[in-house]
Amino acid sequence: MDFAVTKNTSDITTYNDSLEQLQEAIISNNNLDGVYGDGKNLVNNEDFPITNNFTDGLYMRQMKMKAESYVVSAVHNTNHFWFLLSGRVLVEDNNGVIEHIAPCWSHSNKGTKRLIKCIEDCVWINVIANPTDTRDMKEVEDNFFSITMDEHNKKQS
Repeated sequence: MDFAVTKNTSDITTYNDSLEQLQEAIISNNNLDGVYGDGKNLVNNEDFPITNNFTDGLYMRQMKMKAESYVVSAVHNTNHFWFLLSGRVLVEDNNGVIEHIAPCWSHSNKGTKRLIKCIEDCVWINVIANPTDTRDMKEVEDNFFSITMDEHNKKQS
């Protein structure tokens, strides 16, 4: 199954609105096998397992994704680095589509939301500054991620 997000590359709002419409379609079909997301919580299950690690001032979130899966990412509330340790993905954001082949890394800007198509099984890691050293996962997720752009915008104001 392929997803396409219609966008005007000069209009970030249009892209994000289109991606959130796709996210809503996924949420409304989460009763189907292999479709996850409730619009309130980040996905963490046997098909998309998350591992959380901490050290002084840093939070590391590892997500495993299976080949041929699609992920609509959360909105990232901070600038941070990410690493693709294994696999191959197509990543679409408001700047276009880029293929990433592991091992590789890049910088994520706050306010970014992505559509990720996993071509091969992959391991994706985000490394985020955690200045309060909190290890409370509710606080971590509230501080660093938003489900929607509206939620992100409220947290930024």
